[in-house]
Amino acid sequence: MIIVETERLLISKVSLKDAPFFVELMNTPHWLKYIGDRNIKSVKEAEEHLKNGILKSYKINGFGLYKILLKAENNKTIGTAGLIKREQLDHVDIGFGFLPEYEGKGYGFEASVEIIKLAKWEFKLKKVVAITNPINKNSIKLLEKLGLVFEKRVKPFDDDAELLLFAKTF
Repeated sequence: MIIVETERLLISKVSLKDAPFFVELMNTPHWLKYIGDRNIKSVKEAEEHLKNGILKSYKINGFGLYKILLKAENNKTIGTAGLIKREQLDHVDIGFGFLPEYEGKGYGFEASVEIIKLAKWEFKLKKVVAITNPINKNSIKLLEKLGLVFEKRVKPFDDDAELLLFAKTF
């Protein structure tokens, strides 16, 4: 189900049929380095991850992560972007991730601009935040380009890793 269309992209809801893509994405070098190993090594594990995460979020929150499709390549799925409600954070988190060959081409910005519009106008959020690894310079650059501003350092997860929290108030 298409949520938004941009000049180059389609932003669509995820389904269980996307499990093979998530196995690929969640095992890319940048995902593992900056987001972490979620131990998703098979389609079956990815399906469970989708059921308990993204698909559950659609039902509970009305939003979640979306798949990003590239029009120029027959609507090939190239990444994800969307909104995540984490119990560890006070506000909804914007997140994104792309296959390596599609990083640095402006797709993250193009998709995230639309996600921010959805957050503000469709879901009536007053603020969005983003968390990122302090060494992930490309993510920081993208968050700042999107108008999010660094607020503080946080340790939201059990691994005790310190992350940077950026925010944008509408």
